Amino acid sequence: MTLAAGLVLALLAAMALNIGYFVQHGAANTMVSLSLRHPLASARLLVTNRQWMLGYGAGWIGWGLYIAALSLAPLSLVQAVSAGGVGILAILAHRLGTPLTRREQIGTWIAVGGLLLLGLSLTSDVTATSPARSSTLLVVIVVGSLLAGGLVLLARGFRPGALLGCAAGILFGVGDLATKGAVDGVGLLFVPILAVCTALGFVTLQLAFQRGRVLETAGSSTLVNNLIPIIGGIVVFHEPIPSGLPGIARVASFVAVVAGAVLLASGRMHPHSGDTTAPLSTHS
Repeated sequence: MTLAAGLVLALLAAMALNIGYFVQHGAANTMVSLSLRHPLASARLLVTNRQWMLGYGAGWIGWGLYIAALSLAPLSLVQAVSAGGVGILAILAHRLGTPLTRREQIGTWIAVGGLLLLGLSLTSDVTATSPARSSTLLVVIVVGSLLAGGLVLLARGFRPGALLGCAAGILFGVGDLATKGAVDGVGLLFVPILAVCTALGFVTLQLAFQRGRVLETAGSSTLVNNLIPIIGGIVVFHEPIPSGLPGIARVASFVAVVAGAVLLASGRMHPHSGDTTAPLSTHS
């Protein structure tokens, strides 16, 4: 019952987070360019925009639900459910102004299929796991943060929307690992780490929103953000794969949700000036 409740919370978290992403993306495209060189002015633009604040609020609701889900279910399972949220993002984009390509439609259905496979894999009991080692977790977080910084530098001259989205996803992903470490009581050190990683990921994603389509930016971020905790849950937090058919179904579900996100994130690449994502509102 606890596991089921955790996965339901994970699905609700995915819905809230991806709706928040969509609304924030629409708002960011109505503003003048945000810049790290002028953080206070950029922050003022964001917090005075009613539409962006609605998306931001939805994101905080999703974050709270996600933490609750992690306290009840393994990280890899929670993140696999969350990966299905990119399908919600695709449906919103389609319904509100951005028609999906054939590839994006296929990606949506594959991601949803992954959730069904995950449900089938839960016929096997989830066994208790040993806690992660703090040193291993710290190394993974540091390496991930350095990689994200490298992508931010590369984004200055090559596909900025996608690369900034991937950088944000890495920061969110290692932040999720730190969150699980804090929830599991590995160490209080991971509380400020998760706060810093999440804040940096948030800033990077807002910059990405102004430089690419919603599926190119939030889709890329969601893809990487989902992949890191799924692998990290198994490797760092020692979450076992069940044997037999449930194990096959679980591995297939992981592959499906990641493949669906890849198809969605690698769809059409439109320049920012031609972004066709219709904002929900243009009032600030």
